[in-house]
Amino acid sequence: MNLAAFVGRRLAGAAVLLVLLSAVIFAATAVLPGDAVSAVVGVDASETQRADVRAELGLDRPAGERYAHWLGNAVQGDLGRGFVGDRPVTEVLSTRLPNSLLLAGLTLAVTTPLATLLGLWTGLRGGAADRFVSTAAQTLAAVPEFVLAALLVAVLAVWLEILPRVSLIPLGGTPLDVPHALILPVLTLSAVGLAVATRLLRVSVADVAAGPYCEAARLNGVRGVRLTVRHILPNAAGPAVQALTLTTGALVGSAVVVENVFDYPGIGRELQLAVAARDIPMVQGIATALAGVMLMVLLAGDICARLLGAREGHGR
Repeated sequence: MNLAAFVGRRLAGAAVLLVLLSAVIFAATAVLPGDAVSAVVGVDASETQRADVRAELGLDRPAGERYAHWLGNAVQGDLGRGFVGDRPVTEVLSTRLPNSLLLAGLTLAVTTPLATLLGLWTGLRGGAADRFVSTAAQTLAAVPEFVLAALLVAVLAVWLEILPRVSLIPLGGTPLDVPHALILPVLTLSAVGLAVATRLLRVSVADVAAGPYCEAARLNGVRGVRLTVRHILPNAAGPAVQALTLTTGALVGSAVVVENVFDYPGIGRELQLAVAARDIPMVQGIATALAGVMLMVLLAGDICARLLGAREGHGR
């Protein structure tokens, strides 16, 4: 199968999966705690007022009909308006999603080279170094994000007083206007991502190094850096890309927690506020958009891994 056909099939599969995920998200909002009508008119509203608001919001229609209407508008780029503040969901996405993507990009910029170096070192050396790094990564991966964030705040913000406790962004500004506000969220996410990526990359490097291709290279006298650069890295590149893709997926879930801990103005923070306010359209739109971003990341990882795999096969 050529690359164009591969990408086409993956895109079609991603589109179908996104529709299915949107249906699951739509159904999940029906079981959110609380009442959306009470969030709009208050708990002291009369039954008549509640009925009027329910009809105005369309909540009196069957769930299937509401989902079909929402999906039809979503295909046209209209994700609806939030119950709280009457804000367009697309406007919230356009202002908050770039902040989250910036946080993820900086995290990957820190995580990728460190995870690559640690994965190579532990996968090739083994022994005590491998056990130490693997145990440290496993321990770090087991620590909840909010606990890690609290520890970093306690040390760097409270004790040493070198960083702000929360990521305060000027009104109308961007996180780049106050770079120091990004450090604690990036450090927290980098620790989580590094723990996951290092373990995955270590396994990939160890498998490649133990394979017959590298063994044949050793028998031909190839050692050290030359073996790593010419044989191990190229053959581990495909699995490494997929490992980093999975790491990105882990960061999506972690970012929701981290953004709330540091009050960072990202899309994860908006999702938490929307869930707390029972703002159904906002939850549906943000969650579906995040699912779409994750599917695109997975698609990009699959394409890169296929290209690298084809290059490796050609090189052999």
